[in-house]
This record gives sequence, C-alpha cells and structure tokens, in this order.
Amino acid sequence: MGFLEPELPVVDLAEWSKGTRSERIRPMARHWAEVGFGTPVALHLFYVGKVGLYVLGGWLIVLCTKGIDGFTNVGDWWSEPIVFQKVVLYTLLFEVVGLGCGFGPLNNRFFPPFGSILYWLRPKTIRLPPWRIPLTEGTTRSVVDVVLYAALLVMTVIALLSNGTGPVPELDTTVGLLPVWQIVAVLALLAVIGLRDKVIFLAARGEVYATLTVTFLCTGVDVIVAAKVVFVVIWMGAAISKLNKHFPFVISTMMSNSPVFRRKSLKRKFFENFPDDLRPGRLSRLFAHGATAVELLVPLVLFFSHGGLVTTIAAVVMVGFHLGILTAVPMGVPLEWNVFMIFGVLVLFVAHADLGLGDLHNPVPVAVLFVVIAGIVLAGNLFPRKISFLPGMRYYAGNWDTTMWCVKPSAAEKIGRGIVAIASMPQAQLERFYGKDRAQIPMYMGYAFRAMNTHGRALFTLVHRAMPPGHEDEYTLTDGERICSTAVGWNFGDGHLHNEQLIAAMQERCHFEPGEVRVVLLDAQPIHKGIQAYRLVDAATGEFERGVVYVADMVTRQPWADDVPVHVRDNAPA
Repeated sequence: MGFLEPELPVVDLAEWSKGTRSERIRPMARHWAEVGFGTPVALHLFYVGKVGLYVLGGWLIVLCTKGIDGFTNVGDWWSEPIVFQKVVLYTLLFEVVGLGCGFGPLNNRFFPPFGSILYWLRPKTIRLPPWRIPLTEGTTRSVVDVVLYAALLVMTVIALLSNGTGPVPELDTTVGLLPVWQIVAVLALLAVIGLRDKVIFLAARGEVYATLTVTFLCTGVDVIVAAKVVFVVIWMGAAISKLNKHFPFVISTMMSNSPVFRRKSLKRKFFENFPDDLRPGRLSRLFAHGATAVELLVPLVLFFSHGGLVTTIAAVVMVGFHLGILTAVPMGVPLEWNVFMIFGVLVLFVAHADLGLGDLHNPVPVAVLFVVIAGIVLAGNLFPRKISFLPGMRYYAGNWDTTMWCVKPSAAEKIGRGIVAIASMPQAQLERFYGKDRAQIPMYMGYAFRAMNTHGRALFTLVHRAMPPGHEDEYTLTDGERICSTAVGWNFGDGHLHNEQLIAAMQERCHFEPGEVRVVLLDAQPIHKGIQAYRLVDAATGEFERGVVYVADMVTRQPWADDVPVHVRDNAPA
C-alpha cells in the first residue's frame, strides 16, 4: 500500500461493470483477503496520532488535580484512584463528542470526519428514543435535548477539573476521590439524555464508561473492587458472545486488513484456500479459539490471584490481547477503548491487585451491579433484536444486527432535502473523495467487507427479494451504517440504530413513494438458535416479508455468494 494513495483493486472498469453484483464483489473480496481495504500508511499514522493526542489530553487533565504533580513523574501518581476516575470520565467525554469509535475515513466518514456533537447541538436533527414512555415521544431534537447534551458536556468537564475530596486511608491516597454529587449529576444527565435519544447513550459507550461511573458511587475500596467486577463482566461477556460460527470470519477479515501483517503470503494463510475458498482457514480458527479462551479465562485469574507472578503473567496476556486488537486497526476504529482497557488492567489489577471481594465493606450494591450488567449481557445474547450489541457486549463477535438499504436516486435527493444533516449521502462523499468513476471501487470494497462476514451472504441474497424483479438496476445499495452516519450523526456497527424506527423517522421527513426505498433488516443470531431472522420493509408501505436464514447455510458459502436458502415465515402485502 502507498503512503498517501490507497491500494485499490486493479480492474478493467468497463468489463468489471458489466458483471453481476456477485461477479463484481469477487475480485474485491480477493483483494481484501490479501491486502485489506488498502488504507494508505499516512491514514494509519493519522489514527496513531489521534491516539497519542487522546493519551496526552488525559495526561494533562489528570495533572489539573491538586496533589498530582509532575508531567514526567508518572510513577508517583498513575495509580491514584482519582486518576482512574478522571480517565473514565475523560474517555466518556472523548467518545460522546465523536472523537472515539466511529471517527474518520476508516468508518466511511470523510467530510466531516465525525458527526456526534455537530448533530446533537443542533435542533431538528433526528433523535431515536429507546422506549415509548412519557416525555420522550417524537424523533425531532428540540432545544431541550440540545441543552441536556450541552449540560452533560459541561458537567463532565467540571468533574474533570475538580480536585479530590481528601484522604482515603484504606486506598492509601491523600488526594481522595471525585465529589459524589458530580458523579450523580453526570449519570443523571446521561440517563435522561439516553431516554430521549439512545444514540447518544450508545455513542458515550454507556455500557463501559457509565457503568464504571456508577461504581464511583461506592466508597473506599468498594470503588476499586466494583470497577474490577465491571471489567471482568466486559471481558467474559464479550468472550461468551464469541462462542459461535461467526467469529472466525471476523478474525480472517480483521487480520487481512491489519497493517501489522503486511506480507500477502501470510494474510492468505488466514483463508481456507486463497483465492477460490475465502472461508476462514486453520490459522483464523486458531486465533479465534485462542482469543476466546484468553478473554474468558484470564480475567478470572486477574481477579482472584491478588498479586505476584501469576497476576503479572495474566496482566501481560490481557495487555497483549488489547494490543493485538489495537494494532489491527479494526473497522469502526475502537482504538481509544483498547488503550483505556490496557490502562484499566494496570491500575485495577496490578496497582490494586491486593483488593478483592473479601475487602468489600458493602457487597450488596456490587452484587446488584453484577447481576444487572451480567443479566443484560445474557439477555442480549438470547434476544439480540431487543438489545444493542454494545450493552450485550457482543464486541467483535461477528454476530450483529445489520441492514442494507436499496435507494433510488430520487430517494437520495429527498434525503438530501428532507433531513437536517451535516454529512452528505455516502455515495456523494465517495465520489467527492475518489471521483465519480473510481468511487465504484471503494463502494464495492465496502460490499466486500460486509460480504467477508457471514451476514453479508444473507444480506446480498435478500436484496434480490427486496427490490422489485427487473428493477434492480434502478437502486443503489447502501449499507445501513452509512445511512445512519448521515441521518443521526453516529454509527458503530449497530443495526438497532437503522431499523424500522429510523425508516419511519426518515419517511416522515422525506415522504418516499412506494418502491423508492426498500430495506433488508437482518437480526443477529440468538446464542441458543442456529437462525437469523430477517424482515423486508418498504419505507412507504411497511413490512412485506419476513423469515429466517440458517447460519449453517451462510458459513459454507463464499463472500460473493447471493444464494443463501431463504425460509419465508410470513408475507404481508407489498
């Protein structure tokens, strides 16, 4: 790959364009298998620089605390409990303004590279309340929503610039912890905002940082032990969600896109038989099973070992685990999250290795917190249509709700006129960046990425059923992630953000004609079933078909397949 130019597939555009969608995806999938997306080196360095700025920003904020001094004297203060508290809130702020997950070109964001704060401080943008409860009706952001979001930002900054409350002998600190009223204020604002717009809560990575902020309501050593419990649930919850047939496909796709694995010959080994059989090979399965075992078992060692050589080895393994994800630069770029998790390993499990369940003063709140978050993880795996993959902690599992939108040019024009947005439609962004002719290549590379995952086989099968026969050439296929990015300002692999709720909100604003927008909605696989449910929806007339596809049929096919058997369960009038 070049330093400034992407390494895109070389095809004869005229001949390639004559092929079917499946035929056009095939060379893209093969390119992905040995090159990845072909990201320029400069772009990877850009993200490295962003991670560096994240670290520097947190460093400077911590030094604003009375009793913590010395930019280079990190060894004197890095393990202070208030430092961990501030890093949690700082990372929450970093995410909720749009600088973390989902930022920039590696998440198909070009102009501008993020949305989030640019949308959520602007009235009349789309908001998506999670439930139908009083005072949350509607999908239009009001001045009240803007004020609440601004208040969350201000309150978080106030907490970050605050001093500790004084000595806590049992934690061996003279600096102390953040004032509890500030913690309550941040949590209350985030909760109210989340009830009016689930997008902001998820963008704040509420399942991680809000949950850890809840632990700050504890006192003394209970703060540290409760935070350890949250970390263990995150790791083990994520590991349990990987006990499926999808995860090896994630590994092969991620490793072939990794800038660390640069040799094409090595990348090809992650597949069964390059270039004809691009199912995950033995190396991918080894990585997948090994990573799942590490994430499931090593956290228990960290939690119960309480120091010494065993704790050191376990900590090194978990740091290496997150470095592996970080250096692979996965799509969605959750880079700062992995840096934070490494920091958490060192502070909670190394610096405070001696603290465990036996040291709790009040175990009941910690037990309740464990039951709640573990229960959400369990429910998220059993009923994925009801719970986002983020609180369900199905990170990297390859088992997510997804959508594919079939959009006519007339509908794209209506979207541009009808919704309040910062970014233009995805195809327009690609054309601006690559030029109109070449834009088809990165667009199909995006299709290839989706197809390299198991659900892509089903999506590209179901789009044939979604579009009226004989009219497929009238539509542009657009990943729901990209629609979501334009419409609500944030996206991160979560089909819950671009399901029927967003379709209805856009229909209300754009008034699509029947047939102008058709959407395939594919639910994630419940952990106890071998199926994924789907729905086909016309934006103007509603759902017209539903059914299931079998995971066993998806994992045996190639990325360019669009012939997964479909089992129709119910038909509604078109």
